Amino acid sequence: MRQGQYTITSRDVYEHAAGFCQQHLRLKDHGPKCTAGVLLTVLFYACARISSLAAACRALRDAPSDTAARNALLATLPRIHELQRRLNRALQGDLPKALRRRRQPLAIDLTLVPYHGEHLHDEREVYRSQAKSGTSHFHAYATCYVIRKGRRFTLALAYVRAGDDLAEVVKGLLRQAARAGVRPRYLLLDKGFYAVGVIRYLQAARCPFLMPAPAKGRKATHPKGPSSTRVFHLCKRSGWGRHTLVDAKGKKATVRVCVRCRNLRGERGKHGRQALVYAFWGLEPSSYRWVQETYRLRFGIETTYRQLHQARVRTSTRDPLLRLLFVGVALVLRNLWVWLHWQVLSHPRRGGRRIDLDQLPFRAMTLWLQQVAELLLGVRDSCPSQRPFPI
Repeated sequence: MRQGQYTITSRDVYEHAAGFCQQHLRLKDHGPKCTAGVLLTVLFYACARISSLAAACRALRDAPSDTAARNALLATLPRIHELQRRLNRALQGDLPKALRRRRQPLAIDLTLVPYHGEHLHDEREVYRSQAKSGTSHFHAYATCYVIRKGRRFTLALAYVRAGDDLAEVVKGLLRQAARAGVRPRYLLLDKGFYAVGVIRYLQAARCPFLMPAPAKGRKATHPKGPSSTRVFHLCKRSGWGRHTLVDAKGKKATVRVCVRCRNLRGERGKHGRQALVYAFWGLEPSSYRWVQETYRLRFGIETTYRQLHQARVRTSTRDPLLRLLFVGVALVLRNLWVWLHWQVLSHPRRGGRRIDLDQLPFRAMTLWLQQVAELLLGVRDSCPSQRPFPI
């Protein structure tokens, strides 16, 4: 392997991250102690420690109090729509030019952050879904992600409120991707987007898509037999078909269906046949296997969410503005990590750059940010006591 000729340090990464975030988020000073630089340093420290803002302020000796930091953020941050726009500009700031030269496969998904509490201003702030982590209440965020080996960037972020039209959410994410100069070759969506409104919009926009078709309709035990997409889920052989969805308003949408049957062979303790059912439009698949393997590419967005939660500031606040900021900063740091591996750490070779993610894992990069924060603001390594320490 060719030895590197240069060295990057934790201070280099910190200064780039701080300057990049300040360029797009445009935080303002709020008093002599709560400057924009100090607030970003405390945010990075909380991200690296996967802790709350209050815990970060207590751990750093020269940091402002948690109340002062929170009040400074609330006083200087813009409204939620403007903050979302700035976060999207930050996500798109370091995209490689190669992503804009040709159409790219994109994945759109919805991530739900569990929430145990009441809304702050409006009931629609809290999203209801299937129970997870002991609650059915969440704060929801939709993301658009480019599926490109070595350049897996998050292109857009959207805060989703209860009752929001998912077709409008998809439209907004694709619009943000277009502003970044990235056009979709096709979309891979989660089964939560299997709805008439989303399908009709994508067909009108001439955007090919692929998504799982959930089992809906009468079960096999019903006297009239199975119906709707459940018929496909009961298939024992792979095949092709068509299905027409009808919503509550009577609007219709027709999609092609691929059924991919496989033997479980003891996978996760299960046996028998499994039918994987996919709905698609605008694609000409060469085989059932191609459909399955293509959709598997979407699972890269699950890795993005795992890394998002490895750098998301923990909070119990009811304010959706701060929650959006914490999610957005975590995604920006992850994009910075992807950019570092592509632009700085990649090894040149014939046929394309070689990416070695073990050279600087994501958690190692966030620990670098923590180390610089401790050097800048100091570590609180003592606490008041009522009695002397026994020797």
